[in-house]
Amino acid sequence: MEQTIQDFRCQQIPVLEPGQAEYRQAIATSNLLFRFSRPDCVVQPENAAQVQTIIKEAKARSIKVTIKCNGHSYAGHSTAFSGISLDLRGMKNVELDMKSMTVTMDAGCQWGDVYEKLIIGHHDGFIINGGRCPTVGVSGFILGAGLGPFTRSFGMGADTLAEATLVTANGSLITVKDSDPPTTDKGRLFWALRGAGGGNFGVVVQMKLHVQKLSNRHGMVVAGRYQWFPKSGFTDDVMATMNGFYATPWPNKLTIDTTWMCDLRQTSNEGGVRFNVSFDGSKGEYDRLITKHITHPDLQTQLKRRVLPEKSTRFLYETLVAQWLEEAERAYPSNKTYELYSSFIFDNSSPSTLAVITATIRELMATFREDFKGEQVNFLVTWIHSGGKASERQPTDTAYFWREAVFHAYVTVEWVDKWMERDMRRFLASVKKKLRPLSLNGEAAFVNFPDRDFPAKFHERAYFGGNKEELRRVKQMWDPDGFFRWIQAVRRPGDPEEDNEGGEDEDRTDKLASEQWANQWTYYEVEDLEDDFNDLADLGYGEDEEDEDS
Repeated sequence: MEQTIQDFRCQQIPVLEPGQAEYRQAIATSNLLFRFSRPDCVVQPENAAQVQTIIKEAKARSIKVTIKCNGHSYAGHSTAFSGISLDLRGMKNVELDMKSMTVTMDAGCQWGDVYEKLIIGHHDGFIINGGRCPTVGVSGFILGAGLGPFTRSFGMGADTLAEATLVTANGSLITVKDSDPPTTDKGRLFWALRGAGGGNFGVVVQMKLHVQKLSNRHGMVVAGRYQWFPKSGFTDDVMATMNGFYATPWPNKLTIDTTWMCDLRQTSNEGGVRFNVSFDGSKGEYDRLITKHITHPDLQTQLKRRVLPEKSTRFLYETLVAQWLEEAERAYPSNKTYELYSSFIFDNSSPSTLAVITATIRELMATFREDFKGEQVNFLVTWIHSGGKASERQPTDTAYFWREAVFHAYVTVEWVDKWMERDMRRFLASVKKKLRPLSLNGEAAFVNFPDRDFPAKFHERAYFGGNKEELRRVKQMWDPDGFFRWIQAVRRPGDPEEDNEGGEDEDRTDKLASEQWANQWTYYEVEDLEDDFNDLADLGYGEDEEDEDS
């Protein structure tokens, strides 16, 4: 590794090593489950040619590479525990071309960088089909299919992908486009990148998306947010309201995301539901829809009062800011929390099934509140509204398979005290045991909301459904040696499946952190560790904590 680092420096490629303050900042993560991750080095390329050099060198020396665009992977897939952390965040150029109605983005861009081009240019009435949070990386979002505020209006984020440029496993730089014949090698790769592209077939260094035009002739978006805390909690009438909400065939122009909240750090409420609204229409049209479909008088009133019309650029700059600030706070390294996630995919074809799902969530929240009363813990179930235009394509049209999805739900358990990990894992296991059979096909999950604990034989079917085998063939075509390999990667035909880190039935309490801690002694000196803890303290870790591992 030492020779590799020297080679990179000789070619003017920025490299960070353990012991440097910049290194520690580059690997910092908000999820303390990964707090001891220590790659051998962090490489920060500034252009595609440097990425080619890195991949060629790493492959020649059989060095593991972990691709990091912005580090938002729920399962830590962008967190490197050894080898090279390929940090693309220095590649952030964005070019908006309103004549061709396209935007070209480097791999290290965040959605805030991209939306800024529309805002600065005062391009009201136009939208880029991206994410809800400005700190989310564009690459991981699009390559995992991508769910945004206008998914129902324009399809998945990957449905608007025009072309992608990537460095393949042999170090070649290629561009694939939506115009490539689908039966060609490039056409099949373009197909695979739209829903299964992250870290599987190459390092994407640039993407081009089609810009979308909103239907509101004044360039307006009707948007807002409301947090509903019913006085008596999730009573039968509240449940009936939510069941009716999820079963409603909302028009494609309307997206309403909801989050069921059970935050025991706040003792003043019995839980509630957060609503985030985005509507590509007029305020009058929106109000009529709410009157028609929301019968609960208080909720109906607030969903009208808290949702306002505004120019689309103001929507990007301001209306999403509450969500953005929350996500940014969660992503900032001083946020001292441990987090686990899992995801499920629901449709609304059966109201009775929806009622079972919501009743199960209510029961789980009651159990959570009872079992962990007084603890600094949080349990969230977020329903991301999908369907609409996203459901109009066939499952095999792109690598994203679950086209009948109407809601992508992801579960979060979050805690402050590290000694709670076993309890939180056991609780999340009970959530998955009850909700997984209710997910599409009894297995479906969304690859952009990954669960690190999926068993080896499960994750490809859960994420890619019936597209699993074709993805394996594309993998064999573009990465025949399996260079891009990670815990939940697309495999090649015939690859063994025993390299996954156990399964959902295994007690994994403190396993990952212990392995990280043990590994770092192979190349760390005591004084380096002391520097690490000092720097982590400067970033906010360990404040008001007595235990040395904080």
